[in-house]
Amino acid sequence: MTDFGWSSWPAPAKINLFLRITGRRSDGYHCLQTVFQLLDWGDTVRLRMRMDGRISRLEVPGYDVPEALDITVRAAKALKTATDCPLGVEIAIDKQIPLGGGFGGGSSDAATVLLVLNHLWGLNMPEARLAEIGLTLGADVPVFVHGQNAWAEGVGEQLTPIQLPQAWFLLVDSGVHVPTAELFQSSQLTRDQKLVKIAGYVSGSLLDNAFEPVVRALQPRIDSVFTAMAGFGKVALTGTGGGCFLRFDSKEAALEAQAGLPEGYRSWVVSSAPESALLQALRSARHESIT
Repeated sequence: MTDFGWSSWPAPAKINLFLRITGRRSDGYHCLQTVFQLLDWGDTVRLRMRMDGRISRLEVPGYDVPEALDITVRAAKALKTATDCPLGVEIAIDKQIPLGGGFGGGSSDAATVLLVLNHLWGLNMPEARLAEIGLTLGADVPVFVHGQNAWAEGVGEQLTPIQLPQAWFLLVDSGVHVPTAELFQSSQLTRDQKLVKIAGYVSGSLLDNAFEPVVRALQPRIDSVFTAMAGFGKVALTGTGGGCFLRFDSKEAALEAQAGLPEGYRSWVVSSAPESALLQALRSARHESIT
């Protein structure tokens, strides 16, 4: 194998500032409304091109997802199939985003693979087509492909870029993996919430999540985060995972709240991002390849 060397690329996390279920489609999927806020924090995806066409993953401590189920491997294979590209790639994930936390780690990793391989393999595939491939891998992949904070509807794939104010977030990992299918099937889940209009949406006016009462009832460990942190501000669930967050106007306030967390919870104080750090990295890489 020709040694191309490894290159490192960001895969930013996200939070859902709010998440509502407004109905159910005839195919059983739920209609959602949410706002995706990208964060200046996340995983690092390392890639090394191969000339032999093989797609494989390097085993990395702390990332124990079986290769056969790995969404990044599936993303590379899907792109290769869609383009008949003869090249291959070796993948390694330096994991920071907790699995199953609702912070979008797997989806972001997959989007990074799609976008970067499109560059490294010289495919020049349009972003919209990459998002279509991403949607076959997971509902949250397209927002990371586009790399913009977004208002989302449908099953989460109908995206409208939105400007969001700078903020700091305290992210809390409960350590609990919540099965998404179980949540959607719960009889306690409200499925007919009032539609919110994007024109009338003011960032911060909504931090509700339709899954919160269901998750808190099923998982006392997550409920304890809401109870313990209520004095520091509005605690919100992100996505359908076991992760929670609080929003602050300053890093200092977020750090103060972090100090008040009960023992035994992983947490991070991170900044919002106006766009994905991956887009910035790709722009730099393209500029360097031209000059």
